[in-house]
Amino acid sequence: MPVVTVVATNLRRGKAIKYKGDSGVLLEVEHRTPGKGAGFVQVIMRSFASGKSKDLRFAASEKVEIINTDRQKLEFSYSDPSGFFFMDTQTYETVELPAALLEGSEDMLIENLACEVLFVEGKAVSVELPPTVELEVTNSPEGIKGDTANNPTKAATLETGKEIQVPLFIKEGDRVKVDTRTGQYVSRA
Repeated sequence: MPVVTVVATNLRRGKAIKYKGDSGVLLEVEHRTPGKGAGFVQVIMRSFASGKSKDLRFAASEKVEIINTDRQKLEFSYSDPSGFFFMDTQTYETVELPAALLEGSEDMLIENLACEVLFVEGKAVSVELPPTVELEVTNSPEGIKGDTANNPTKAATLETGKEIQVPLFIKEGDRVKVDTRTGQYVSRA
């Protein structure tokens, strides 16, 4: 298969690249043109090998190797100690993904949640949850009445076991939207 390269100014968020023996997905891409000197492209790349993010800088005309990727919409089915299981809704095949790919997001997965999985050369390398998920509040003690000027919050436990801060008016049985990137309360669902 031939190597595909593009000029650095054509890089886009979500593309997978290979650079200096490491490969990863681009989280941010910013084209900068300083007042003095040549323009450059500043990117943040998350390495597939280490999972860590790093800043890279390319000259505007520099060629960068693009890796062939495949993005698939998969639905979360269940998890067990061996990993997390997702179903391809087109073929009904089950795909097992290691827990490391979902680190920090496990407590937002609910059955039938559609996620986007990035495959590089047939191997799953990242899982992207939707921007928000709707979860049911299973435990939320009564809020203390009084100080409402400072936007008070209280702790709430969600159906997945995740604990978040919610406004005082939220009670058990309510459904709330939670931001999957920050893990914070967004609104009542």
